[in-house]
Amino acid sequence: MARTAFEELSTITSKGQTTVPKSVRQALGLSEGDQIAFRVDESGVTVRRADDAQDDPALGAFLSFLAKDIEDHPERLQTMSPDMVKHIASLTEGMVFDPNEPIDGDVDL
Repeated sequence: MARTAFEELSTITSKGQTTVPKSVRQALGLSEGDQIAFRVDESGVTVRRADDAQDDPALGAFLSFLAKDIEDHPERLQTMSPDMVKHIASLTEGMVFDPNEPIDGDVDL
């Protein structure tokens, strides 16, 4: 997605806080509760959505493909059968999952 470059000013308070200008929030698709990530390197500072899939180009491409396919062919969406739901529940029974917990060690995909 091509974005038009622009610049906005924002003042930092004595507590180190600032308001993200409306045009920046709109350009990044941000709303209340969303997180932003600041990246500092030799060329300066950039701001992006913290949940932006651009960190993983393969994931970003896949999610874009999936969204487009769902938009083009909503009739392909199917609900899971009750048997499948029970099977998944049996496979995960007793497992504790915290999506915010960091993963230690190598991960096989």
